[in-house]
Amino acid sequence: MEGLPCLKGALHTHTTCSDGRLTPLEVLRAYRDLGYDFVALTDHDFLVKPDAYAALPDRFEDMLVFKGVEKTVFARGYVHVNVIPGREETLHVFNHPAEYGYSVAQLLERIALVQQNMPLHAIEVTAKGFYTPEYDIESLALPKVASDDSHTRDMCGRAWITAQAEREHDAVLRAIKAGQARVHYGAVARQRSWAHFGE
Repeated sequence: MEGLPCLKGALHTHTTCSDGRLTPLEVLRAYRDLGYDFVALTDHDFLVKPDAYAALPDRFEDMLVFKGVEKTVFARGYVHVNVIPGREETLHVFNHPAEYGYSVAQLLERIALVQQNMPLHAIEVTAKGFYTPEYDIESLALPKVASDDSHTRDMCGRAWITAQAEREHDAVLRAIKAGQARVHYGAVARQRSWAHFGE
C-alpha cells in the first residue's frame, strides 16, 4: 500500500430520488466541497427509479461516484443493506445496526440470515453519522465502516472512511472488503441512546 493515496469517502447517502432533501448533483457538490475522494449514492430500493442515476457521471470532477442502492432485506424483521457496484466488484454493507436495537447475539443471527441470500463484506458502526462503539467489536467479524447516512446538507460529513487505494472504483471496493478502511467520526452515540426493540 506504500505510495497509494489515502482516499476519503462516503458510502451511504440519500437524495431526492428517495427520501433525501438534496438532488444527486447537490449531494456530489456537498461532498466535493468537504474534500471527499469518493461518494456512494444509495437511495432506498422501494423509492428510487431504476434509471435515477443514469445521467450522472462516474467521476464528478476528480471524485469517484458510486451508483448504489439501499436494499430492504427481510431477516426476522427488516434490515438495510447497501449494494455498491464498481466496474467488476460489488460491495455489500450491513447498515446501521444500532437503529434496529438488536443485541449482538440478535445481530449475528440477522447477519447469518442475510448471508443466506447475499454476501456481506462490511458492517457500519455508525448510525446517522454517530459512532456506535457497541458494534465495533471482534465478534462481529465483518470489516467495519462508518457513514453519515446523509439525508440533508448538515448531515454530510458527520462520519466517513479513509482507505489507501488507487483512485479507481474497484480498487476502493477491494480495499474496503480487505478490511483496510479506517473509521472516522465526529461524535459518539452510546447504546442507551437507541431504543431496543428486541425480537
